[in-house]
Amino acid sequence: MNNLRAKLRIPDQNLKEINDFLLNEDNPLINDLLEVIDKYGGIDNINLKAKEARDLETILYKLEKKKPDYVKDLDWLTTQRDQQAFIPIEDYHRKVLGGDVNKFKFDDAFAVTLELSACQYFPFLIEGAKRAIANQELLPGRIIRVRRMKEQEEDGDLLAMTAAMQIIGATYVETLDTKGTAPGPDGNPVNVHLGGPGTITGYFGGVGQPNDFALKWVDEYLYYYTNYGVQQVLNINLGTILLGYFLHKLGINNEFKISVFVGNDNPYSCFWTLLAAKLFARENGSSPLIGFNLANSVNNQTIELSAYIRNEFGFEDVVRLEHHVIETWKSIVRQPYDRREELVELAARVKNISAKHEGGNVEVERTRDHPSDILDYFRSKEDIISANDWDALRTNYLDRQDAINTTARILTENGLPFIAARNLHHR
Repeated sequence: MNNLRAKLRIPDQNLKEINDFLLNEDNPLINDLLEVIDKYGGIDNINLKAKEARDLETILYKLEKKKPDYVKDLDWLTTQRDQQAFIPIEDYHRKVLGGDVNKFKFDDAFAVTLELSACQYFPFLIEGAKRAIANQELLPGRIIRVRRMKEQEEDGDLLAMTAAMQIIGATYVETLDTKGTAPGPDGNPVNVHLGGPGTITGYFGGVGQPNDFALKWVDEYLYYYTNYGVQQVLNINLGTILLGYFLHKLGINNEFKISVFVGNDNPYSCFWTLLAAKLFARENGSSPLIGFNLANSVNNQTIELSAYIRNEFGFEDVVRLEHHVIETWKSIVRQPYDRREELVELAARVKNISAKHEGGNVEVERTRDHPSDILDYFRSKEDIISANDWDALRTNYLDRQDAINTTARILTENGLPFIAARNLHHR
């Protein structure tokens, strides 16, 4: 068996040929990427612009001109944070466990990140924050956003959410417009063969960024990185995942989260993804792959084997394994879908994971006139308002926040730690 295993060794000559390919000055794939980078002024200039754009005072100054009411909301949020209006973790544990709180020793090394997807609109976040204060509940430690970039750039939500994430101490991910299920930044379809998100199954035919759209994705990323400081974005295509590795290797401080739509559904597909991350990691071991969302179909064994690969490659503290424990009620999985029991087993053994909540609790969702629907992510704000669905989507968001708190309670009852919004609850 050992002799057979030895045949898997990668010959040095093969590695040399890969390096020769990458370093060939006539390589059109790399040359085209370098041209996009040059368009934004080169590596150092790109990183400097992103750092300046991410400055909270800069964001608030821009927002004052675009949407002053949002600045007032952010001031309120900052005041509530500074006055410690949100429940701290220790008090939350006591609230859940009562006199049994001292029976548990919470090992923060195994803390589960409470992840919410998606928070599409800034006013929803503010309403959720008010509810969290009133009920002494939690806001998530990680928020995913799947709203049209150009739309939220225009109405101020992009600036407001970027500021809010810094204030509450949550990581966040944006979803670029260069994706197959919606018009691209120029308003034209990214994939002319798709009829919109209703044909979302087209993902399995390679809908992500066909043909030259991989480089357009890079172009769009660098625009929002340099103008708004957006660092983490969703990644849904093998080509743009590779380009994301390239950008980081070249020196840009980009980060990305691999979407569930990529379809990593077994340990070998996860090995392939992490193999590329290892090949193009920086000398200090860093990788832009921050979040790795496996397919909904994976079981705990696949997640644990993926964690084994991740850890062997030195990525345990770098790559968060993100797992849906609750999904939208419509348009993606068979219901009921609730993976919390498996999460409790997993969280005791695997570090650096997140529990992703895409929908509300099952018993709540089945009662809603407008339950959560993955296809709502792809609708314009104008369409939502004209269809009188704004209040329904706000309810869907608050249901997700309730689901986050249900998971936090279950983890606490089992002596398992979690990460909520750091600046609000972990003080």
